Formats: sequence, structure tokens, C-alpha cells
Amino acid sequence: MIARMSDTDGTSDTTTVRDERESGQEADDAARPTSRERRIAAWRAAPRVLARLGFLAPLSERLALLEAAGSVYDLDETSDIYGNGVVEALEKRVAGLLGTEAAAFFPTGTMAQQVALRCWAGRTGDPAVALHPLSHPEVYERNAFSQVSGLRPVRMTSEPRLPTAEEVRDFEEPFGALMLELPLRDAGFVLPTWEELTEVVAAAREREAVVHFDGARLWECTEHFGRPLEEIAGLADSVYVSFYKSLDAYGGAALAGPASLIEEARAWRHRYGGNVFQQFPTALSALIGLERELPRLPEYVGHARVVAAALREGLEAGGLPWFRVHPEVPHTYDFQVWLPYDADVVAEMAIRAAEETGTVLFANHWDPKGPGLSLTEVYVRSAGLEWTAEDVRAAALEFARRLLRA
Repeated sequence: MIARMSDTDGTSDTTTVRDERESGQEADDAARPTSRERRIAAWRAAPRVLARLGFLAPLSERLALLEAAGSVYDLDETSDIYGNGVVEALEKRVAGLLGTEAAAFFPTGTMAQQVALRCWAGRTGDPAVALHPLSHPEVYERNAFSQVSGLRPVRMTSEPRLPTAEEVRDFEEPFGALMLELPLRDAGFVLPTWEELTEVVAAAREREAVVHFDGARLWECTEHFGRPLEEIAGLADSVYVSFYKSLDAYGGAALAGPASLIEEARAWRHRYGGNVFQQFPTALSALIGLERELPRLPEYVGHARVVAAALREGLEAGGLPWFRVHPEVPHTYDFQVWLPYDADVVAEMAIRAAEETGTVLFANHWDPKGPGLSLTEVYVRSAGLEWTAEDVRAAALEFARRLLRA
């Protein structure tokens, strides 16, 4: 089965079950591709897309990524065993980029953050973690904080944004750690201003709480904040970063922070089953991502703003009665588009447009958000740099007209 476009969206396409079908019809239904399969096939075949996400590419293309491994690491070195060698080199690289004393490689961000916050809970004596209800652990991790790590998530605000300093300062119950997802993906990949972020961190310090950044996409935040990575990461007591969400690696994550915390985290990583025998393919792909993709991220963010503005202009010119591009000026290179149509209707229209034109404007799935309302995420990567503003406007205009004819 072909994977979904979204990395951790937590939903799946629905499958309709029909009773009393003839055997021939059942066979036809089984052979017919699902909407997800059609969408991914159209995306792969299309000459023009806004992003070509590596994890959805054919296996042959993914393996070809390692052809560049010799440019980022000495391949005559002995392979890694339980975290040494190339894995250790990656950890040092991340710590240097984020300006922290140390970093530890983890196979998943879910594990890295549980370990980090469990360690902080032991040090503060308080297992309560203040976080947004749209944050990744609350939406996608099956209550792992409470079910696995003995942590107690407390929800700080229900607004589709990061909490304010006032909300942190006046929160009605104590907490040992404040976790901030930067950017907050499910709210639209949104970020606070630099001033707001520093005030929130200061408010947590006033309450003697530690601050942990869920920085899965922290690599993408420098343009919005106008600050280098080490200055952003320096606000927090610990930071988690992903290697595949921004850098197109095979997987993996890192936890960065004080050397004493990282030393303790390594012990918990072992207990959680994360001390994997060999991780050299993933570690090499992460080093390649840091070399190739990290320097280009600001360019992607800049172009995403061009794409968002042109998309808005095209949908308006196409005559749609209502739509929303959120944020209007993207904070990173990903953003949301909301349309007043049922998800299955707009999804089918997006697939048909891709199949018939070879141009993919909306490559991701559509989520229902209410009666006659749905949203999708738009990603802009290197492939999107080939699109001019007029290209985007024209594609959006045509898509709007298709919807109105539906």
C-alpha cells in the first residue's frame, strides 16, 4: 500500500463496505486503486509539483541518496555499533549547530521527547507537562506520556497558537516543564514572534519550570524569527529535532541539551529499546540532509510566501465564495488551505486535476473540519522553486473553476 503524503497526520482514508455484493463486483473493487493510491501515483508521475517528498519516492531513489555519503563522512571508518562512529559524529554536528553541550541520537522523536521530559520530571519532582492540546504528543502518540512515561500532560490553551506569557504565568496549576512545539503544526505551522517566545520562556522561568522545545521542524524557523539556530535553541533547557521532516533523511531524531541531561537520556534510551545496534544508513542520510537541505531552507520559506500569496489570488479570481490560506504569510515553508467543500469532493477534484494536467497544486490529503469544510497542507520544497507566481495563480484559478463546476 502506498503511504500517505502527510508524515504524521494520524488519519486514514475511509473505506466503504457494501453488503450483498456480487463476487465480480468485489473483485473489481479490490482491483480499483484507492483515492490515496491515485493521489500518490499522480504526484509521482506529475512533471510539476510544489514538493517531492523523499519518503514517498521509489525505494531505488531513496537508496540512491547514500551515493553522496562519502562527501559527508569517511566511509573507510568502521561502521557504528550502539551509537559510536557515524552516529556519534552526527550527534556532535547537531550539538554544534544548536549550540548545546551535547546531543543524543534517537530512532524516533516520540521516544526522544518522552525521555527528555521524564528526565526533567525526575529533576523537578513534578511530572506535569504543560503543552498545547494540538501538540504532537497529544494528537499523534496514543497518550504515550501518561501510558508509558508516567507524565501528566496539562493543556494550557485551546487557541490555535502557542500560549502567551500571561497564560503561562497565570496557569491555575503547577507544572514542572513547559513544552512548546515550534512550529505548531496542527494550528497551521504557526510560530510566535521572537519577542513573544522570549516572554513565554521568561514566564516559565518565573514559575521555576524547565522549557523543552519540540523542534521537529526547528530547522525551518530561522527566517521567521530572524535568529540563528543556536540562539533559538538557547532559549530552551532541551530541544528535540527531527532528521526526516525538514532534512529528508530516512528517519531519526536528536535530543540536545546539557551534557548531564544527555548522559541520563542515553540510559533511558537504552531502557526504552532505542539503543539500536547499527544506524549508519539513517545517520548518513541525516548528515547528507544537514549538508544539502539545511542551507536551502530559508530559500524554501521565502518562496512559500510567494506561493501562498499567488494561491490566494488565483482562488479569488476563480470565483470561490470563501477560502482561507493560513497563515496568510507562512511562518515556515508549509501552510494550510481551507475550502468550503466536503473533504471527499475536493480530494477527488485535486486528484483529477493532477491526473489530467500533470500539475499538482494540492498533493496532500484533505481533512474534514466540519460540515462542508475541509483543509489540506501545502508543502513547498526545491521542486516548488520552479513555479513562478503566475504559474501558481493559473493553477489555482483552474482548480477553483473545476470546483465550481463540480
